[in-house]
Amino acid sequence: MALAGASSSACLRRLNPLLFSAHRRPAWTPRRAARRFCAAVAASERDVFTSPEVAKLFDFTNEERIYKWWESQGFFKPNFDRGGDPFVIPMPPPNVTGSLHMGHAMFVTLEDIMVRYFRMKGRPALWLPGTDHAGIATQLVVEKMLAAEGIKRTDLTREEFTKRVWEWKEKYGSTITNQIKRLGASCDWSRERFTLDEQLSRAVIEAFVRLHEKGLIYQGSYLVNWSPNLQTAVSDLEVEYSEEPGNLYFIKYRVAGGSRDDFMTIATTRPETLFGDVAIAVNPEDERYAKYVGKLAIVPLTFGRHVPIIADRYVDPEFGTGVLKISPGHDHNDYHIARKLGLPILNVMNKDGTLNDVAGLYSGMDRFEAREKLWSDLVETNLAVKKEPYTLRVPRSQRGGEVIEPLISKQWFVTMDPLAEKALHAVEKGQLTILPERFEKIYNHWLTNIKDWCISRQLWWGHRIPVWYIVGKKCEEDYIVARSAEEALAKAQEKYGKSVEIYQDPDVLDTWFSSALWPFSTLGWPDLSSEDFKHFYPATVLETGHDILFFWVARMVMMGIEFTGTVPFSYVYLHGLIRDSEQVNFQGRKMSKTLGNVIDPLDTIKEYGTDALRFTLSMGTAGQDLNLSTERLTSNKAFTNKLWNAGKFLLQNLPDRSDATAWDVLLANKFDTEASLQKLPLPESWVVTGLHELIDRVSTSYDKFFFGDAAREIYDFFWGDFADWYIEASKTRLYHSGDDSASSMAQSVLLYVFENILKLLHPFMPFVTEELWQALPYRKQAIIVAPWPATDLPKNSLSIKRFQNLQSLIRGIRNVRAEYSVEPAKRISASVVAAADVLDYISKEKQVLALLSKLDVQSIHFSELPPGDANQSVHIVADEGLEAYLPLADMVDVSEEVKRLSKRLSKMQSEYDSLLARLNSGSFVEKAPEEIVRGVREKASEAEEKISLTKNRLAFLQSTVSS
Repeated sequence: MALAGASSSACLRRLNPLLFSAHRRPAWTPRRAARRFCAAVAASERDVFTSPEVAKLFDFTNEERIYKWWESQGFFKPNFDRGGDPFVIPMPPPNVTGSLHMGHAMFVTLEDIMVRYFRMKGRPALWLPGTDHAGIATQLVVEKMLAAEGIKRTDLTREEFTKRVWEWKEKYGSTITNQIKRLGASCDWSRERFTLDEQLSRAVIEAFVRLHEKGLIYQGSYLVNWSPNLQTAVSDLEVEYSEEPGNLYFIKYRVAGGSRDDFMTIATTRPETLFGDVAIAVNPEDERYAKYVGKLAIVPLTFGRHVPIIADRYVDPEFGTGVLKISPGHDHNDYHIARKLGLPILNVMNKDGTLNDVAGLYSGMDRFEAREKLWSDLVETNLAVKKEPYTLRVPRSQRGGEVIEPLISKQWFVTMDPLAEKALHAVEKGQLTILPERFEKIYNHWLTNIKDWCISRQLWWGHRIPVWYIVGKKCEEDYIVARSAEEALAKAQEKYGKSVEIYQDPDVLDTWFSSALWPFSTLGWPDLSSEDFKHFYPATVLETGHDILFFWVARMVMMGIEFTGTVPFSYVYLHGLIRDSEQVNFQGRKMSKTLGNVIDPLDTIKEYGTDALRFTLSMGTAGQDLNLSTERLTSNKAFTNKLWNAGKFLLQNLPDRSDATAWDVLLANKFDTEASLQKLPLPESWVVTGLHELIDRVSTSYDKFFFGDAAREIYDFFWGDFADWYIEASKTRLYHSGDDSASSMAQSVLLYVFENILKLLHPFMPFVTEELWQALPYRKQAIIVAPWPATDLPKNSLSIKRFQNLQSLIRGIRNVRAEYSVEPAKRISASVVAAADVLDYISKEKQVLALLSKLDVQSIHFSELPPGDANQSVHIVADEGLEAYLPLADMVDVSEEVKRLSKRLSKMQSEYDSLLARLNSGSFVEKAPEEIVRGVREKASEAEEKISLTKNRLAFLQSTVSS
């Protein structure tokens, strides 16, 4: 069976040593065929791994089999056998309603890189997975499902509805988990948690009770983000702002006691809120309105309601008319001004988005309907000045999509200042490191300017607030906080007697409240004797997107310190957002379904493989957004194939598995001492030294979380040094040397370098590296748990310099061959000129030089002086003190080449003259578009340079003919 048939692929042809050999030999001996058969049998017995010996390319469909095998072997669980401090990452819990998107793919990739690296370093590694109950999102999903059945949530009791939600969760809740597994996440799934698990729910209640006992939780009526459709308060994170076309309404507010000309014009985008006005404000330095400060203004269409005209520096005299209406019940900025100045607060809106009785005749109207009716009435009463188009920044619910309304509502809050102070100190004292460092400023700014946290939500799905009220008493007057209904009743009976009746607060806690406890509630807190809590708390790293640094990360820090006395993790690593590629159709925008620029990770995996996707996502820089393109994915898919083909080459050229003697010799070769490195020939010493330097650099990058740097280093070394140079050079040992010891040494180096590359690359590309690792003979364990390569191994820096000289010489010869269009198969002669010491090491690699430069090995001459035919040769200066002369006659028919170049020069000159004529034409330069003129100038410049080069080459050729 011949390997060099016409049907061989391009990659295989390149790796096939027979194509570079002057004396071909059969690619497959009967022994190799038998070995291939045995390998196939072994693989089929395990039914997990496939060797490159029997598969042309890495099959992406094998990934799921490999993953299940890892999991079945218990590799994802922390292993204390090798000692060391545990490495712990709590997974950011995705919403149970979620479906995999590139944001998930990003965090899974980065966190899995971390945990695989530290697992190989010998630390007991725990990546703790789980999902979030996602209060609003899940309730919406189930409400839509019920609506399809013709059922409203309010048609059911609370217990009936939550039962339906749990049923939905059991059926669909594992979708996101299975998709995360598809990305190769090596989590300990035996410890998977859900925020509504019994243990985590107990932790949530305990946290609420303790905070309340310390006076840090209170109930009050404040301005919140209100969702009229969902009928609940929502967090700032659940509000998305979009720029939408709207109007700016200019309205007259008459000054009480003044003439008809005494009025102030106010510009507003929400005229329906004027019923909630409590003051009119101007800047104290605005001379236009100074005479009105201290007087009263009449609010339009309110039957003469008066409000004070005040001065405040908050007002921007340049915006609108420079007059601001203060409606603290419906605007966050107005609310803070009112609180500062002691102004009253008026709420004009019901929780369903209709106007209430404060709006008088407009009571009961929808807010947007009232806006149109109100403007019409203002026009009719001559109080409307004008209406002009204006781009609005509209707050919309991330879940429901409706416009969010700032609304005064009675809610539960956490006092944040004392908690924030400790979280700030944690960073100041170095107990917590935020990466990249620039996000520390954002963290500090948020915590320094923190507001109290609204933690109640008007939903049925979630952690019920552990507060009970007394039947017959006002809620504000008396309530009971307890860990259970039984405890609450006992407390109530102790205070009010056995006949007392109680009922629980209907609200649930903000989902972020339970998420804030995630690093320790998942490990058994508040049970401090829990083995997991003792072994794995605090965590090592918290990795997540920079957009939730405050909403989640800072809250975890605050709660961790408050309840455990310890910062919950030592490092916070923040990744950027995934954006589309900056190509013709996309502009580096954040991916969203609305923009239609979403790339589905599962579709990507089917086309490019998980490893290519992971490697692409890892190439970004911490904290910076990443533009994802199909070009990058295609390139990294090719990288996967390159790895596979390298593995194929090795397996074709290593001893048979059954040849124990050969393997004893091969495995006995070690490269961990200076002496062993000094004995190696130049290419072997160079590639081993390069590997040792790579291990040091990559290990440092991993330790510093510079994953993009590590990925690029490995990529460049494997493709640029190992595959393109050493594998090619090794063929001279394997097929040309006739020296078994040289062949064995090359096999040892190939195996040593390749297996270490696989180890370095495994955290990024786990599937293809495990597949290749398992195909290599005499592997004692899976690569996922193999020891990380040792650092600080010996290096031979002299071999680096010397091989670089050899590379420069080879590149120079290759360039000349390309310049003179020498046929690829043609072998030419060369004279290498250098000092004696350089010639000594270059000449020893004569076979490598001949193979990689396509020289006739019998016609390579080494000398300290230029050859006699130097004036008829192309002169190459490879490096200082290293030159080569390539006889022209070997490469081209000089007479024919002179004719060809003369003809080409004539054509080039004609084209150049045509370009100059256009540029010398005044009408063209003046009338043609600037980019067209610039393009012609660039073409003329390029043509001039080509003419110069061609003339020089032609002169050189003519000189060789005349001589």
